[in-house]
Amino acid sequence: METAENRYITVQYKLYTIEDGEKKLVEETMPDHPFNFISGLGTTLEAFESQIVPLKTGDKFDFTIPADKAYGEYDDNHIHTLPKSIFEVEGKFDEENIAPGKIVPLMSQDGQRFNAVVTEVTPENVIVDLNHPLAGDDLLFEGEVTENRPATPEEVQEIIASMSGGCGCGDGGCGGGDCGDCGDDQGCGCGH
Repeated sequence: METAENRYITVQYKLYTIEDGEKKLVEETMPDHPFNFISGLGTTLEAFESQIVPLKTGDKFDFTIPADKAYGEYDDNHIHTLPKSIFEVEGKFDEENIAPGKIVPLMSQDGQRFNAVVTEVTPENVIVDLNHPLAGDDLLFEGEVTENRPATPEEVQEIIASMSGGCGCGDGGCGGGDCGDCGDDQGCGCGH
């Protein structure tokens, strides 16, 4: 993945979806917490990166990524019913953290980690949605490139380390959040 062309890029943006012909603001970076990434490492949507990389510091952008190039179409097959028992802590159901609208970390049988949104809790089951929160939406990005320069080898290594389980997202990759923000909950840093 690493190439000689890795770029350290910082952007400020507003992300909108279009609902009933109207723009709906979904996410906005703040000047003190811009979105940072290094190109060529697969940490952002390919369609997002391909639009941003050619731009220079100070360039403004306004582009739309169709759903099929963003987080895909919404898939009803990604709704799952799980037994309540798997959400028990010391024999008691965790009703504080397992409630409609909450994001829960799950793990597949082969150890792959992913997040799901709880949509319903019944007396016996928890129904979760594995679709990305922006699945089915076209994404409209408006913003400005605030930095675009060659990435240093140390910056590239930091990102690679964070992708392999280390925590290196404090200055990029999570919209400038701290390590508690590394999960992609609710589309954190939608350039991901």
